[in-house]
Amino acid sequence: MDKELVTMRNQIMLFVLFLLMTSKVTTADFVTTSTTDVPSTTPGPLYPFGAGDTVSSRSDDGSSPPITLEQPFVYFGKPYQQIYVNHNGHLTFNEAFASYKPYRFPAFSSRDLIAPFWTDLDNRWNGTISYRQYSSGSGAVLQQATQDINQYFPNLGFSVNWVFVATWDKVAYYNNFGTEITFQVVLIAGGQSSFILMNYGEIAPTTQDIQAGYNTVNSIHYFSIPGSFQSNDTTFSNTSNVSVAGRWAFQTNGTFNKPGSNI
Repeated sequence: MDKELVTMRNQIMLFVLFLLMTSKVTTADFVTTSTTDVPSTTPGPLYPFGAGDTVSSRSDDGSSPPITLEQPFVYFGKPYQQIYVNHNGHLTFNEAFASYKPYRFPAFSSRDLIAPFWTDLDNRWNGTISYRQYSSGSGAVLQQATQDINQYFPNLGFSVNWVFVATWDKVAYYNNFGTEITFQVVLIAGGQSSFILMNYGEIAPTTQDIQAGYNTVNSIHYFSIPGSFQSNDTTFSNTSNVSVAGRWAFQTNGTFNKPGSNI
């Protein structure tokens, strides 16, 4: 009888483990953060990440806690003072957003959304999602951002005083553990001007829908990066609107939001 009970207990434990590996979990169940101690790396067009970053929890369809910004980020006329890094490849401002099924831009929705790579991702088994702010005392990153923005948007005389970097490093697609997708979104601000960079490393092929770009409330402003909603498209690492493979740049403080001569 004792052996039968042990066998039954083991079967139940295996079944529960199977459910955890194959089912969706809620955002609220796994919202914790820690600080990574791995070295900073900058493959391809990516900004530095790793050492000093806050690492988001290992959770399917999860999100960071609300991140208080060290200075407001102006997103098409709206100054936001907090942001969420959502695990399925997007940023939101007012609340966490667990959606793993992207919609096409323009969406005419009620949400401001920045989506470097919106699809169904899962960092429970491989990959790291991390983020970090840079301001005073972060000279190298601020200098790099200043140089990049003045190159892509000449005649502005722009000077950066704040940068926010969120990185998805070697994260897997849902239910496809072992695949690796690396990308990044960089928010840049200085004075009354604000910009977004979307940087792409290695992108594994997938049959899942992907939406990359940005969308505002009612789609007054939006942009869909070519390759979005195209089957098995891995061109994000090779395309650009600023002649840097794997990088897209946008100005977000007003109506002029793209380097028009490079689109």
